[in-house]
Amino acid sequence: MGVEMAAGEDISIRRKRLRYRAWHRGTKEMDLILGPFADANVEGYGQAELDRLEALMNEEDPPLLKWVMGQEEPPANVDRDFLALVIADHQARIEK
Repeated sequence: MGVEMAAGEDISIRRKRLRYRAWHRGTKEMDLILGPFADANVEGYGQAELDRLEALMNEEDPPLLKWVMGQEEPPANVDRDFLALVIADHQARIEK
């Protein structure tokens, strides 16, 4: 179930909007996880990957943070493969 784009929305505008959302989550912890991930990846993403990122970003911060930190298993409706990309990106950043 993809998120519908506004009529005529250009993919570059969508990428900018997602990058902004990734850095302005409401919790600093998620800003620092999703912001760098979005900066590193959205320019190379097509519509399908942007849909997956947007779906993940539509989750609330507290459970999302717990999933990224491995404190809780995400529910079945969450795109675990895409979440794994976010987790791997975050782990690589904190190991630097």
